[in-house]
Amino acid sequence: MTPRVPRRPSLKKRLAAGERLYGALLRLPSETLVEMAGVAGLDYVVLDCEHGPADMTALQHHLTAAAAQGVDVLVRVGTVEPALALRCLDLGAAGIIHPHVDSADDARRAVAADHYPPLGERGFATYSRAGRFGTVTAQEHLSAGEDTLVVAMIETERACAAAGEIAATKGVDAVLVGPSDLAADCGFPGQDVIDGLTRSAHRAARGAGRAVMTIVPSATAARGAEEAGAQLILFNMAAVLMDAFRSLVPPNPAEEPSVPVAPHTP
Repeated sequence: MTPRVPRRPSLKKRLAAGERLYGALLRLPSETLVEMAGVAGLDYVVLDCEHGPADMTALQHHLTAAAAQGVDVLVRVGTVEPALALRCLDLGAAGIIHPHVDSADDARRAVAADHYPPLGERGFATYSRAGRFGTVTAQEHLSAGEDTLVVAMIETERACAAAGEIAATKGVDAVLVGPSDLAADCGFPGQDVIDGLTRSAHRAARGAGRAVMTIVPSATAARGAEEAGAQLILFNMAAVLMDAFRSLVPPNPAEEPSVPVAPHTP
């Protein structure tokens, strides 16, 4: 029988201890990629149910594959979806990433969806997969629920202005700036504008004692995020895999610029 993988401390406890954690953002349904992330030693994976599939059966398969490798799972849902967040957490997700959090009120709704009373409004049940199918006590299940990680995504100029209040909301653990939606909200200005808004939101998050999550396309970009103080580094696997595939394609001589050939000298 395959031995059970020992559980590490929760992502929330590891962040509180000052660890920097590395994860993979997966938009393509693939239990194998989840397993590979765990075998490689990543700390967590993010399953994207906002811009990727949100099928509950497939999600359970991904969570099962992650558990077998001892890797934690965060799920990105749509804009504050309590019903979807509940199902994801009942299936065993370690936390939820909520997009389009524009205000402290939005942040409070996100926290309410993810936590049991009195902090939140999550429906209570121990017979779910997260409750080991009813084999844990109510108190054990409540204690485990306290480790749920809540990540608020800041994706508008309005949200950047309210970043301090969003981050300071009780129950919010980390802030993630979504640069693509932020650029769209601002009318696609120059990159320096987006970078400035992002830095401002990150400062506000750290000032509130919250972790900063940053999506990066490569190991090189990860080093820059580390230097900027990010505690949760998230690799965009679509970018990583496309770069890897492109590197495998040999150059096409027909597309290369011609190089003058020196005349032959007898």
